Amino acid sequence: MTILASLLAFGNRNLKNRFMFRPYQVVHNKKWHLLLTSGFIHNDLMHLVFNMLTFYFFAFSLESTIGITNFIIIYLGSMILSHIPTLLRHKNDWQYCSLGASGAISGILFSSIVIYPTNKIMMMPIPIPLPSAVFGVAYLVWCKFAARYSQDNINHDAHFAGAISGVILSFMLFGKDIVSIWKELLTFFNN
Repeated sequence: MTILASLLAFGNRNLKNRFMFRPYQVVHNKKWHLLLTSGFIHNDLMHLVFNMLTFYFFAFSLESTIGITNFIIIYLGSMILSHIPTLLRHKNDWQYCSLGASGAISGILFSSIVIYPTNKIMMMPIPIPLPSAVFGVAYLVWCKFAARYSQDNINHDAHFAGAISGVILSFMLFGKDIVSIWKELLTFFNN
Protein backbone atom coordinates (compact mmCIF):
# COMPACT_ATOMS: atom_id res chain seq x y z
CA MET A 1 0.00 0.00 0.00
CA THR A 2 2.83 2.42 0.88
CA ILE A 3 4.61 1.77 -2.40
CA LEU A 4 1.45 2.31 -4.45
CA ALA A 5 0.40 5.45 -2.55
CA SER A 6 3.91 6.89 -2.85
CA LEU A 7 4.13 6.18 -6.58
CA LEU A 8 0.76 7.85 -7.09
CA ALA A 9 1.85 10.85 -5.00
CA PHE A 10 5.10 11.29 -6.95
CA GLY A 11 3.12 12.40 -9.96
CA ASN A 12 0.24 14.06 -8.14
CA ARG A 13 1.17 17.16 -6.15
CA ASN A 14 -2.45 17.60 -5.02
CA LEU A 15 -2.55 14.08 -3.52
CA LYS A 16 0.80 14.63 -1.79
CA ASN A 17 -0.41 17.91 -0.32
CA ARG A 18 -3.67 16.34 0.92
CA PHE A 19 -1.86 13.45 2.67
CA MET A 20 1.13 15.35 4.07
CA PHE A 21 1.53 15.77 7.85
CA ARG A 22 0.85 19.39 8.74
CA PRO A 23 0.78 19.94 12.52
CA TYR A 24 -1.03 23.25 12.14
CA GLN A 25 -3.84 21.55 10.20
CA VAL A 26 -4.05 18.71 12.70
CA VAL A 27 -4.37 21.01 15.71
CA HIS A 28 -6.33 23.94 14.32
CA ASN A 29 -8.48 22.21 11.71
CA LYS A 30 -8.80 18.81 13.43
CA LYS A 31 -7.32 16.89 10.49
CA TRP A 32 -6.24 13.97 12.66
CA HIS A 33 -6.10 11.62 9.67
CA LEU A 34 -2.86 13.34 8.60
CA LEU A 35 -1.10 11.52 11.47
CA LEU A 36 -1.69 8.35 9.45
CA THR A 37 -1.94 9.33 5.79
CA SER A 38 1.46 11.03 5.74
CA GLY A 39 3.08 7.70 6.57
CA PHE A 40 1.93 6.20 3.30
CA ILE A 41 3.54 8.71 0.96
CA HIS A 42 7.18 9.62 0.34
CA ASN A 43 8.94 12.61 -1.14
CA ASP A 44 10.93 10.76 -3.80
CA LEU A 45 12.02 7.34 -4.96
CA MET A 46 15.18 7.27 -2.81
CA HIS A 47 13.16 8.07 0.33
CA LEU A 48 10.71 5.29 -0.51
CA VAL A 49 13.44 2.75 -1.38
CA PHE A 50 15.39 3.36 1.83
CA ASN A 51 12.28 2.92 4.01
CA MET A 52 11.08 -0.14 2.12
CA LEU A 53 14.51 -1.80 2.26
CA THR A 54 14.58 -1.34 6.02
CA PHE A 55 11.04 -2.72 6.16
CA TYR A 56 12.08 -5.72 4.06
CA PHE A 57 15.06 -6.59 6.27
CA PHE A 58 13.19 -6.38 9.60
CA ALA A 59 9.42 -6.61 9.15
CA PHE A 60 8.93 -10.16 7.91
CA SER A 61 10.91 -11.92 10.63
CA LEU A 62 9.30 -9.72 13.28
CA GLU A 63 5.79 -10.36 11.95
CA SER A 64 6.39 -14.11 11.88
CA THR A 65 7.38 -13.98 15.56
CA ILE A 66 4.74 -11.64 16.96
CA GLY A 67 1.83 -12.22 14.58
CA ILE A 68 0.11 -9.95 12.09
CA THR A 69 -2.19 -8.19 14.58
CA ASN A 70 0.63 -7.23 16.94
CA PHE A 71 2.78 -6.22 13.97
CA ILE A 72 0.06 -3.87 12.70
CA ILE A 73 -0.36 -2.39 16.19
CA ILE A 74 3.37 -1.65 16.39
CA TYR A 75 3.60 -0.35 12.82
CA LEU A 76 0.56 1.94 12.86
CA GLY A 77 1.04 2.87 16.52
CA SER A 78 4.64 3.93 15.84
CA MET A 79 3.51 5.80 12.73
CA ILE A 80 1.00 7.86 14.71
CA LEU A 81 3.05 8.30 17.90
CA SER A 82 6.17 9.32 15.98
CA HIS A 83 4.39 12.54 15.01
CA ILE A 84 3.70 13.70 18.58
CA PRO A 85 6.98 15.62 19.23
CA THR A 86 6.70 17.35 15.84
CA LEU A 87 3.02 18.08 16.43
CA LEU A 88 3.83 19.75 19.75
CA ARG A 89 6.79 21.69 18.34
CA HIS A 90 5.15 22.91 15.12
CA LYS A 91 1.45 23.16 16.03
CA ASN A 92 1.39 26.90 15.27
CA ASP A 93 3.69 26.79 12.24
CA TRP A 94 1.32 26.76 9.27
CA GLN A 95 4.20 26.15 6.83
CA TYR A 96 5.72 23.05 8.45
CA CYS A 97 5.00 19.71 6.78
CA SER A 98 6.56 16.26 6.56
CA LEU A 99 5.83 12.86 5.08
CA GLY A 100 7.08 9.30 4.98
CA ALA A 101 6.93 6.03 6.89
CA SER A 102 10.18 6.59 8.78
CA GLY A 103 8.50 6.74 12.20
CA ALA A 104 6.72 3.43 11.59
CA ILE A 105 9.86 1.87 10.13
CA SER A 106 11.87 2.99 13.16
CA GLY A 107 9.22 1.44 15.39
CA ILE A 108 9.54 -1.89 13.58
CA LEU A 109 13.34 -1.70 13.65
CA PHE A 110 13.42 -1.08 17.40
CA SER A 111 10.77 -3.66 18.15
CA SER A 112 13.03 -6.09 16.31
CA ILE A 113 16.02 -4.91 18.35
CA VAL A 114 14.32 -5.55 21.71
CA ILE A 115 12.89 -8.90 20.60
CA TYR A 116 16.09 -10.11 18.86
CA PRO A 117 18.88 -8.47 20.90
CA THR A 118 21.57 -10.87 19.66
CA ASN A 119 21.02 -10.10 15.97
CA LYS A 120 23.63 -8.11 14.09
CA ILE A 121 22.78 -5.06 12.01
CA MET A 122 24.91 -3.72 9.20
CA MET A 123 24.39 -0.26 7.83
CA MET A 124 26.21 0.95 4.77
CA PRO A 125 28.71 2.52 4.33
CA ILE A 126 30.07 0.83 7.48
CA PRO A 127 30.61 -2.80 6.38
CA ILE A 128 30.84 -4.12 9.96
CA PRO A 129 27.90 -5.94 11.56
CA LEU A 130 27.05 -4.34 14.89
CA PRO A 131 25.15 -5.94 17.77
CA SER A 132 21.59 -4.68 17.47
CA ALA A 133 21.68 -2.93 20.87
CA VAL A 134 24.85 -1.04 19.91
CA PHE A 135 23.30 -0.05 16.59
CA GLY A 136 20.14 1.06 18.44
CA VAL A 137 22.02 3.36 20.80
CA ALA A 138 24.06 4.82 17.92
CA TYR A 139 20.87 5.37 15.89
CA LEU A 140 19.15 7.21 18.75
CA VAL A 141 22.20 9.41 19.37
CA TRP A 142 22.38 10.22 15.66
CA CYS A 143 18.66 11.06 15.52
CA LYS A 144 18.96 13.50 18.44
CA PHE A 145 22.06 15.10 16.92
CA ALA A 146 20.49 15.35 13.47
CA ALA A 147 17.23 16.75 14.86
CA ARG A 148 19.16 19.54 16.51
CA TYR A 149 21.79 20.38 13.89
CA SER A 150 20.78 19.00 10.51
CA GLN A 151 19.24 21.20 7.86
CA ASP A 152 18.24 18.41 5.49
CA ASN A 153 14.44 18.76 5.83
CA ILE A 154 14.19 15.26 7.30
CA ASN A 155 12.00 14.88 10.38
CA HIS A 156 14.63 13.26 12.62
CA ASP A 157 12.35 13.73 15.64
CA ALA A 158 9.94 11.27 14.00
CA HIS A 159 12.73 8.70 13.64
CA PHE A 160 13.59 9.01 17.32
CA ALA A 161 9.96 9.03 18.50
CA GLY A 162 9.10 6.10 16.22
CA ALA A 163 11.99 4.08 17.66
CA ILE A 164 10.91 4.80 21.24
CA SER A 165 7.28 4.03 20.30
CA GLY A 166 8.33 0.66 18.89
CA VAL A 167 10.09 -0.21 22.15
CA ILE A 168 7.19 0.94 24.34
CA LEU A 169 4.55 -0.84 22.25
CA SER A 170 6.66 -4.01 22.23
CA PHE A 171 6.92 -3.94 26.02
CA MET A 172 3.19 -3.30 26.32
CA LEU A 173 2.48 -6.34 24.16
CA PHE A 174 5.32 -8.70 25.18
CA GLY A 175 6.90 -7.23 28.31
CA LYS A 176 7.42 -10.50 30.18
CA ASP A 177 8.88 -12.24 27.14
CA ILE A 178 11.26 -9.38 26.38
CA VAL A 179 12.45 -9.16 29.98
CA SER A 180 13.05 -12.91 29.94
CA ILE A 181 15.09 -12.68 26.71
CA TRP A 182 17.23 -9.83 28.06
CA LYS A 183 17.74 -11.52 31.46
CA GLU A 184 18.94 -14.65 29.72
CA LEU A 185 21.27 -12.58 27.56
CA LEU A 186 22.69 -10.69 30.56
CA THR A 187 23.16 -13.95 32.47
CA PHE A 188 25.10 -15.36 29.52
CA PHE A 189 27.41 -12.33 29.42
CA ASN A 190 27.88 -12.25 33.19
CA ASN A 191 29.13 -15.86 33.28
